[in-house]
Amino acid sequence: MNWLFSVVLTVHILVALAIIGLVLMQHGKGADMGAAFGSGSSGSLFGASGSANFLSRTTAVLATVFFLTSLSLAYIASDKPKTAGSLMQEAVQSQPVSTVVPAAGEAAGAPAGAGSKAQEVPK
Repeated sequence: MNWLFSVVLTVHILVALAIIGLVLMQHGKGADMGAAFGSGSSGSLFGASGSANFLSRTTAVLATVFFLTSLSLAYIASDKPKTAGSLMQEAVQSQPVSTVVPAAGEAAGAPAGAGSKAQEVPK
């Protein structure tokens, strides 16, 4: 399933770049007025109105492919198996704490390193 995600993601990125290129190549609505006064767009490869139709239709097709790849990526990403339990239970793994068993005769509340004999105060 991982290879399918990679293929769809690659197609998605290529389609996005193609849409960006096509949108930048298209003329705005004001460019038609310039063509009437002898602008170079009337002698283009597709004709005066042919480029607008070709670029518009190609952009619409690529936008549809982009939409479908977006939905496919969302479905593939959500189709991964869910793990049982919460995320916090997986993140915090408690390690067993080593406990020091007091020797015979030591007080259970005595600090570590303190001997069983009481320290004498010098006089």
